[in-house]
Amino acid sequence: MRILLVDDEVEMADPLSLLLTREGYAVDVAYDGDRGNQLAQQEHYDLLILDWMLPCYSGLEICQQVRSRGDTTPVLFLTAKDTIDDRVEGLDAGADDYLIKPFELRELLARVRALLRRPATLEPVAPTQRLQVDDLELDISNQLAYRQGRAIELSEKEAQLLAYLMRLPNQLLTHEQIHQHLWGDSVEKPTSNALAAQIRLLRRKIEANGEPPLITTVYGKGYRFGVSAE
Repeated sequence: MRILLVDDEVEMADPLSLLLTREGYAVDVAYDGDRGNQLAQQEHYDLLILDWMLPCYSGLEICQQVRSRGDTTPVLFLTAKDTIDDRVEGLDAGADDYLIKPFELRELLARVRALLRRPATLEPVAPTQRLQVDDLELDISNQLAYRQGRAIELSEKEAQLLAYLMRLPNQLLTHEQIHQHLWGDSVEKPTSNALAAQIRLLRRKIEANGEPPLITTVYGKGYRFGVSAE
């Protein structure tokens, strides 16, 4: 079982990671919301353990983004927020369970075991089929984008790439992150310039007719999406 633990308190995250590892789980740790959100997007986990208050992205925002993609992975919040309103907000965001700090480690392990015992949802929630950033809208299921009144036909790979960029607007996405998302561990290895070629083709389609550029190249690192990224 793979677990993602996201907590910016190193003195809590590291001992928890060690404890979970000793219990037989494979644990990835992130110490801020940005890294935690990237891992939740890129990797498959059986459980997400999220601190509520995090730098960059809050645990609440990570949970909301996970659920917006139709991902039903169980989510356990760790937080000092203990009011009824806080609990309701967390559960409404898609959390499955809620543990208030400070807590007993035995209770944490019991809740982890309970969440991991839950059967997979037979009919997962349908992922969000439309995304919008600035004046660009993407219809994922039909591989169509719309900008300034024109329809843009996309290949399957272009639609996958654009959806990934639009889900993380104004963030620097490295070549490695995008490459992993598009091709993963595919047996058919793409050529070294495959990503640059995909970006070039996508730009031609969504940045036509003098429209403001949406994809910014961060030389030597990767790409950033959104007009405000310029």
